[in-house]
Amino acid sequence: MKSKYHFNFEELKVYQKAIEYGELVHQQLNDFPKIEDYRLSSQFARAADSIAFNIAEGSGSSDAVFLNYLRIARDSSKECVAATTKAYLRGYISFEQSESNREVLVEINKMLSALMKHLKSKSK
Repeated sequence: MKSKYHFNFEELKVYQKAIEYGELVHQQLNDFPKIEDYRLSSQFARAADSIAFNIAEGSGSSDAVFLNYLRIARDSSKECVAATTKAYLRGYISFEQSESNREVLVEINKMLSALMKHLKSKSK
C-alpha cells in the first residue's frame, strides 16, 4: 500500500516487518475456535498489533521516549512467543506455523535491539 501521505516511521524496516507479522497472526486467528474469541485470540491479536503500534507511537518523540516505546514493542513480541506456544499446544496452529511465528519474532527482536542500540549510541 503506497499512500501519497507519508510518515517517517513507515520507512523503518522493523515497523514494516511488525505490520506484516500482525497480519500473519490475524490470518492464523481465523482458524481458532470461537471459545478463544475473548481469550487467547484477543490477547494474541493485541500483542501482535502492539508491536507496530508502539513503534509508530514512539517514533516522533525524543530518543529517550522512543526507546521506551521500543522496549514495550519488544515486550509485546515476547508475549507473542507465549501466545504462539499456547496456540500450538492447543492444536490451533501447526508446528510449522509456530516455527514461522518464532522466526519472524526473532528477526523483529534483533531489529528492535539494533534500533535501540543505535538510539542509545546517539545519546552518548
